[in-house]
Amino acid sequence: MQRNKSYSNSNTLYLVATPIGNLKDMSPRALEVLSNADLIACEDTRNTSSLLLKFDIHKELVSLREHNEVSMSKHVIDLIKEGKKVCYVSDAGYPGISDPGKILVKLAREENLSVSVIPGSNALLTALVGSSLDSSHFYFHGFLNPTESKMIEELEELKTKKETLIFYESPHRIKKTLMTLYKVLGNRKISLARELTKLNEEYIEGSLEELSNIDENTLIGEMVLVVEGNNQNEEVDINKILERSKYLLKKNISLKDVADIVSYEFDLKKNYVYDLLIKEKDNL
Repeated sequence: MQRNKSYSNSNTLYLVATPIGNLKDMSPRALEVLSNADLIACEDTRNTSSLLLKFDIHKELVSLREHNEVSMSKHVIDLIKEGKKVCYVSDAGYPGISDPGKILVKLAREENLSVSVIPGSNALLTALVGSSLDSSHFYFHGFLNPTESKMIEELEELKTKKETLIFYESPHRIKKTLMTLYKVLGNRKISLARELTKLNEEYIEGSLEELSNIDENTLIGEMVLVVEGNNQNEEVDINKILERSKYLLKKNISLKDVADIVSYEFDLKKNYVYDLLIKEKDNL
């Protein structure tokens, strides 16, 4: 077992979340930590340099990205052990979330260094909270494999999850991804969030069938896909549904409202319950 208080160790790795679009989301605490750093490791020195200049912060930068993550992580750890105050930032959002940074944290923990996370913007949570889908339980997957066969394999493993599914996607792959999601998961609800926190921020909600037919030229910028989980209970007792529905209908509640009530009580899709009631209408 290892216990390590973040602020009682002078040898600390600082992970700083950066804005995903709107620069006003950079917190005073993040600016203070970056301003006091001896060195800032980052995913892309060009992007980070541009960000820091906007806040009049001038620091030595080193690139720690996917292609040199192991070697540079070791170098950064050595600098921290020497007493240097080092921060790590990715291009946007949190380091380690679909971005480099996890190896760096692992090495820091192995060397018994403190790790302090400076919170900030996060695309997946912003998209989830802004959607109309269930946010009580969710599963973040990140980017799907770009190879269609591999993507299908991943989705086949995810299709039975009841939690809301969250994916990242880029404009040049979005059409294929939406079509594959529809093909594997069926016609579930989806919320597509793009350009989050920016001027052209947009949420597009509908079914996977609808969005798989959308004009991809209208989908610009990085995107987050929030997809309805598998909430269809295949072992549900049909007789109990019909019995409950019959009871509610006798109270002069409309068929549509009965479907809403029963779907909520049995944790089922509204369309499934409504179609069942239409089919069994003569028996109600």
